Amino acid sequence: MSTRVFQSFLGPDIEQFLAYKRSLGRRYDVEEKSLALLDIYLLNNNIGSLAEITPTLVDEFLLSRPRSQPRSYNHLRCTLERLFSYLVDREKLSTTPLQSPPRRVRYQRTPFIFDADAARRLLSLARTLQDKGGSRDRGSTYFALFAVLYGLGLRVGEACRLRIDDVDLERQLLIIRETKFYKSRLVPFGPKVGAVLAQHRHQRQVVLAGAPSGGEPLFSLRAGRPINPCTISQVFHALVPRLELEIPPGVSPPRLHDLRHSFAVGALTRWYRQGVDPMTKLLALSTILGHVDVNSTAVYLTTTPELLEQANRRFQAFATATQEVLS
Repeated sequence: MSTRVFQSFLGPDIEQFLAYKRSLGRRYDVEEKSLALLDIYLLNNNIGSLAEITPTLVDEFLLSRPRSQPRSYNHLRCTLERLFSYLVDREKLSTTPLQSPPRRVRYQRTPFIFDADAARRLLSLARTLQDKGGSRDRGSTYFALFAVLYGLGLRVGEACRLRIDDVDLERQLLIIRETKFYKSRLVPFGPKVGAVLAQHRHQRQVVLAGAPSGGEPLFSLRAGRPINPCTISQVFHALVPRLELEIPPGVSPPRLHDLRHSFAVGALTRWYRQGVDPMTKLLALSTILGHVDVNSTAVYLTTTPELLEQANRRFQAFATATQEVLS
């Protein structure tokens, strides 16, 4: 539920729009902030009715917001488009005042894919981090955290929200709550990640000896507070130069979210290597990643030399078998 107070005449409609979208399982936190900008703009320009929201006014609002990247501009535009479509559907507007087209995206970032060796180097380096500023077990905490992000493909926010009780060692499952779409899910883990989680959970319980621990953050450095995602990103970017990674031409420098991309590509590569048809596994991968459909998962499947090699081997085996049948 929104805690923001919208003050323009459009405020009640914005609140209803947000409530409607959230009833469908959408978080809409970023969209709420975008609509708050529209609310302030209407208030500052003394706009008091829907009739005054013209295509020219909407264009002026969009231009008033500095958006150097097409993706950022298009997100703001898309949020307005959905709001106005909502108002049209409810016959509060006859047509949408949004007439400007989206900007063309000219650059598509190619993520850096961590292979097993690069991931091991990252984890080894993380383990050497020293405590500072009152933090405790900083090295082992970041070691476990990066292992979970790389080994299970979690979003960094999901990892930060994990509680000690969310680790089910008996069933080898992580309980992921408060996901991007307000839906919980279960993520299975294997023996290697399980050993890391068991060790880290035990370490956290020792720190919390004598106090209720189930609801405490799984990843915390001080005072029972979960680590902030921005702090994790800063630590990651401080470690990357020390990894001395070879970044292929056309590939962007590593960022924290690339660990999630690496998990997806790694899963696909393993299936090819094992002779498993990846198409039969994509729905499972999509579910583990917390996507609403397989199309969202496809964004994460970046081509790598090893993936191409495995795919080529599979094709050659298929082609050879087909030729034998036809000959």
